[in-house]
Amino acid sequence: MSSVPVLQVSDLKVHFTIANGLFSPPTIIRAVDGISFDVSEGQTLGLVGESGCGKSTTARAILKLVKPTAGSVHIEGVQIDTLKESKMRPLRQRVQMIFQDPYASLNPRMTVENIISEPLSVHDICHGDDQRLEVMRLMDMVGLNPRYMNRYPHEFSGGQRQRIGIARALAVQPKLIVCDEAVSALDVSIQAQVINLLMDLQQQLGLSYVFIAHDLAVVRHIAHRVGVMYLGRIVELADSDDLYQSPTHPYTQALLSAVPVPDPTVSQQRIKLVGEVPSPDSVYPGCPFVDRCPVAEDQCNHTVPSLTPGVHQVSCLVQSIDSPADSVEVSG
Repeated sequence: MSSVPVLQVSDLKVHFTIANGLFSPPTIIRAVDGISFDVSEGQTLGLVGESGCGKSTTARAILKLVKPTAGSVHIEGVQIDTLKESKMRPLRQRVQMIFQDPYASLNPRMTVENIISEPLSVHDICHGDDQRLEVMRLMDMVGLNPRYMNRYPHEFSGGQRQRIGIARALAVQPKLIVCDEAVSALDVSIQAQVINLLMDLQQQLGLSYVFIAHDLAVVRHIAHRVGVMYLGRIVELADSDDLYQSPTHPYTQALLSAVPVPDPTVSQQRIKLVGEVPSPDSVYPGCPFVDRCPVAEDQCNHTVPSLTPGVHQVSCLVQSIDSPADSVEVSG
């Protein structure tokens, strides 16, 4: 196993500017506001958080589908955020993406064979009969009957369409796959099948994943490490078991308390957050979670917390790894 991380993100920021007219200053949307993490070979990093916290923007920045405002993204040691598109193209073989909506991410005018073979042609990997055999192999690998290769996406179920998307991502033999809410549009039983398929492929091929989701139970099942995002920042980052058994940040604790436990004999205390998620166009002199935090102190209003170093990192002025508040454990 290589000592160089497959993915290394350092102080990544993605800000969008919205014009407000000729005489008004523009609005700055801080979608991602200084996050850092890395993903090792064969490892899965889960990113969780409420809608609008910057998870999908992070995914797009990793693939250079949006340009970072600041910070850096390295794929196998190569910094990609400063590369020209001509030099970026070979690196796109190393990182692929599985999109959220299997109904919208596949071209309805193309057969399954054409969809899966397109990246093989674009990257000049194989052609002709070899390409057709490779499509059949990929379909078999993801649990689809190769005899269906001449069918169109509308002839498949949602779970089967997502398997087509997975086969397309695998076609170029990537090292890293970014799964952006890859199972959120599927029902629970199909979710389990797709998650198990992703885990099997990881074992077979040594893949690394960035797995973005809002379902904490799903993330616990697949992720080795988990990062919790809030308003464009990572507020807690730890090994999966450690984070779920001993959540430290008040936001993480609130998220985990909302996960239902499938045991009527187990009592569960729900931590309710008051108010709405703040707007990413606002500037906060202190902790951005202060208005919703149940344990906030005066210092939280004017001091911005930073992630503590170590294996279990948390960005909080009140809670620490050594003295977490009432921890909430979620069943996997």
